Amino acid sequence: MAETQKLKKLREAFRLKNKSAFILGASGATGKVLLKQILEQRLFCRVTIIGRRKLDFQEEAYKDVNQEVVDFEKLDDYACVFQGYDVGFCCLGTTRKKSGAEGFVRVDRDYVLKSAELAKAGGCKHFNLVSSRGADKSSNLLYFQVKGEVEAKVEELNFDRYSVFRPGVLLCDREESPLGEWLVRKFFTVLPTSWASGHSVPVETLVKAMLNNMVRPCDKPKELLENKVIYELGKLDEPHKPCPQ
Repeated sequence: MAETQKLKKLREAFRLKNKSAFILGASGATGKVLLKQILEQRLFCRVTIIGRRKLDFQEEAYKDVNQEVVDFEKLDDYACVFQGYDVGFCCLGTTRKKSGAEGFVRVDRDYVLKSAELAKAGGCKHFNLVSSRGADKSSNLLYFQVKGEVEAKVEELNFDRYSVFRPGVLLCDREESPLGEWLVRKFFTVLPTSWASGHSVPVETLVKAMLNNMVRPCDKPKELLENKVIYELGKLDEPHKPCPQ
C-alpha cells in the first residue's frame, strides 16, 4: 500500500513537468502496450511514435498521438524528427528467423544505435532500451552478442539517464507467433511465480516496470534492470493476491 501511494505521488509530480516522449517500435508487442499505458496514465504532454509506416488507430484515446514515418536506412535524413524530446523509449527488434542474420543485426543494432544518436543530438535526456536477458557483447551467440553490443554503444552516448531492461521470455499473444514460441510461453505461464519471475515476464508487467522506473528519481546515469527486478517493479502497484492454500 505504501509503495502504491508513493508511485501515485511520483506520477502526479512527473505529469506536472510537462515532458515529451517518443516511442520506437510502437507496432510491436511491447511498443503497443507501452503506448497504451502511457496514454492511460497521461504521463506526457506530447507523445510521438516513430516508425516505418503510419499506424491506424480507431480509439479516441489515440487522437493526439503524433506519428512520424521514417526510412530507417536513411535515418540521418530524419534528424529533425528526433529533436525536442525529454524521454525516449526504444522497443525496436526483429528475429533472425523473420529477417535473416543480416537483417537482425541491422534492426537490433544499427537502427537502434542510429536512433539513439539522433535522440541524443536532439536533446533527449532519458533513453530507455528494451534489451534481453543474457545480453553480452562477447557472447558466441549472435542474438545475445548484438544485444550486448548495442547496449554498450548506446552507453557511450552519455545520456543523462540510460535505463536498460533485460527481460527474459516475454509472455504475450503475438500475431504470427510460431508454434514453438507459443509452447514456450505456455510453459512459463504454468510455472510457480517464484521461479518464473526470474526467467519470464508478461509484456504488461515489463511496460509497467518501465514507467514505474521512469517516474522514480535516479542518482546514476545508467541502470540495468534484469528480469526479476523488472517483474517486481512492474507488480509494485498491483493489488496483492493471497497465495493459494
